[in-house]
Amino acid sequence: MSVHRKIEKFLRRADMPATKFGRLALGDPGLVRDLRNGRELRAPTVAKLEAFLAEQETAR
Repeated sequence: MSVHRKIEKFLRRADMPATKFGRLALGDPGLVRDLRNGRELRAPTVAKLEAFLAEQETAR
């Protein structure tokens, strides 16, 4: 599953605004909007997002 799809699922489950997710995960409130508009991520950014998602799932 792509990291974009994982983020979308997380947003629904956590009922978190996209801007808050981007701010918490990478300090970029426009992250999800940009992904929805076709932004491509580099491997280090994907790794950071994967780690953030794993951390959030553990905290839940």
